[in-house]
Amino acid sequence: MIFALLFVAGLLGGMINSLAGGGSFVIFPALLVAGVPPVLANASNTYACLPGYVSGAVGYWKQIAPYKNRLALYCVLGLSGGYLGAEALMRISDAQFSAFIPWLMAFAVTIYIFGQRINRMLAARSNGSKRAARAGAIGLSVLLLALSFYGGFFNAGLGIILLAWLALAGFEDVHAMNGLKLLISAVVSVVAVVRFAATDSIAWVEGSVALAGAVLGGFAAAYFAHLVPARLIRGFVIVYGIGLTLYFFWTTM
Repeated sequence: MIFALLFVAGLLGGMINSLAGGGSFVIFPALLVAGVPPVLANASNTYACLPGYVSGAVGYWKQIAPYKNRLALYCVLGLSGGYLGAEALMRISDAQFSAFIPWLMAFAVTIYIFGQRINRMLAARSNGSKRAARAGAIGLSVLLLALSFYGGFFNAGLGIILLAWLALAGFEDVHAMNGLKLLISAVVSVVAVVRFAATDSIAWVEGSVALAGAVLGGFAAAYFAHLVPARLIRGFVIVYGIGLTLYFFWTTM
């Protein structure tokens, strides 16, 4: 029964990630329900989401290729921040992480809800300000390092946050932004999973069941995307995410 729950959660999470983003809001709590301790559940969620990031980045490679000169910097920052975030996660107890969960969920859901508005606002402000963008290059790098730290520590909502960062960095091509978002997410998640695996901090059986569902769900979404409006999926994720956040606040207070 538990494995069926995890597989279905992975299936739904993979479909949601492909259609609108926010699949971690399904997979992470399912791992908790399955009895996986909070820190391991969070690490296992990152592991379960990793193949979707990698396959998505490969699929967008044509859109990413024109920005090859920036990839080395982005990957170094993603690897560094992702590792530090994963290291921080490994240094706190389940009780401490449980206290963080409601606040992390609230942050991720808020970004999910207002991410598109933030992206549009940042894109509008970045237009025509190339001199300011050059002057702020160091600031943008530090911010990406911080976001990568967040991704290594808590994966949920990372994609939406990275889209906002890319808008701030002056990107305008939506497809390139999606590709770069997936590439950075993959880099952050790879180093985090390696760090988690080094100390056997992943629930391999439960995480792999969710991973299998997520992979299948991602492929299924590619075929059935035209049948389900992305707006409907997004609305469901928002309502579900708010409810889940309130639940975590209620159970930890």
